[in-house]
Amino acid sequence: MGGGGSALRVCADHRGGINWLSLSPDGQRLLTGSEDGTARLWSTADGQCCALLQGHESYVTFCQLEDEAAFTCSADCTIRRWDVLTGQCLQVYRGHTSIVNRLKTLHPQKLFNPGQDERVVLPYLLPRPLPTAPGELLWGCWRDPSGASKLGPCCRILVANNQLFSSSYDRTARVWSVDKGQMSQEFRGHRNCMLTLAYSAPWDLPSTPCVEEAAAGGLLVTGSTDGTAKVWQVASGCCHQTLRGHTGAVLCLVLDTPSHTAFTGSTDATIRAWDILSGEQLRVFREHQGSVICLELVNRLVYSGSADRTVKCWLADTGECVRTFTAHRRNVSALKYHAGTLFTGSGDACARAFDAQSGELRRVFRGHTFIINCIQQDPKDHDWTRQERKVTTTAGVVKGETL
Repeated sequence: MGGGGSALRVCADHRGGINWLSLSPDGQRLLTGSEDGTARLWSTADGQCCALLQGHESYVTFCQLEDEAAFTCSADCTIRRWDVLTGQCLQVYRGHTSIVNRLKTLHPQKLFNPGQDERVVLPYLLPRPLPTAPGELLWGCWRDPSGASKLGPCCRILVANNQLFSSSYDRTARVWSVDKGQMSQEFRGHRNCMLTLAYSAPWDLPSTPCVEEAAAGGLLVTGSTDGTAKVWQVASGCCHQTLRGHTGAVLCLVLDTPSHTAFTGSTDATIRAWDILSGEQLRVFREHQGSVICLELVNRLVYSGSADRTVKCWLADTGECVRTFTAHRRNVSALKYHAGTLFTGSGDACARAFDAQSGELRRVFRGHTFIINCIQQDPKDHDWTRQERKVTTTAGVVKGETL
């Protein structure tokens, strides 16, 4: 069993739980989005708050930090762009009619995993409060230690090619001009909430005439609680392919752009690989005993975190499971791979570091008191022969850890 990691810094100025965090490309700033309706920018050097981003009228569901701008989206149905130096709001993107996010949630039916008693529910189907025990992990909905019911942490909006992609409970995805704030395309067709999205740029797609015309603006892939994923032509807004095969909600999605392959994880406990150009289902990954909550794709290996309290490593090209990472006492809610180490976050309030090749547990990071929503690795930290390795996690507060 691995040893414990110690906290370098705790950033605890928020008045509510932290739903997401994002590190700047240079690793010098950290952006957090909170239940208190604000986002904050922090210096990673000393943990001091550099800017308070105020303006949203409800809780912040997700945030993304770029070199010169910060983006936040909220349950107030808007997205905002902020100046990272002044904290000034530069743009408000309006148009969605429900919560803006890519929320990872679970199947509307109660799912009980073997040997567990962790119910899985969809928040948009149920009013608050939910009948769960305080502190119990339900990916999508939970009760916090105070007994208050919360919506689950969200995944990401996408910023690419001066375009902002967003998805919402209103069953649509949209693309906006980053600078002008104008919506340039709306994608309609899912029969329920869109939870997850990924983008493939035009230059990542084959240069054949039939593909070039269809994918002139790139392809957007979305996953939904209706059990399907869809591939959209960004330029026209038309649905290019509908990926059918899952028997539960699609919770997570990763895209391998060189092979034009999407990997989707679902409440049906499977991962499926798809050709996004033809819509063909390539293979099914079956071994999990619970909903697949998060995915990470690295070097033709797919890592999956599940409600069965394990992480599995699969060969992307064959679907063979080659490794299982255990030790979690609750659902695995977050994954991050860096330089041979796999970091995991769990509903047991612990982050863990595993040797990705051997599966050995190296460290357990304790200190949080609730589900870990997100894990980020300092992009500057490439020397993994050192003893001090920085990983940032978020739950109710943000912690810097040593490995």
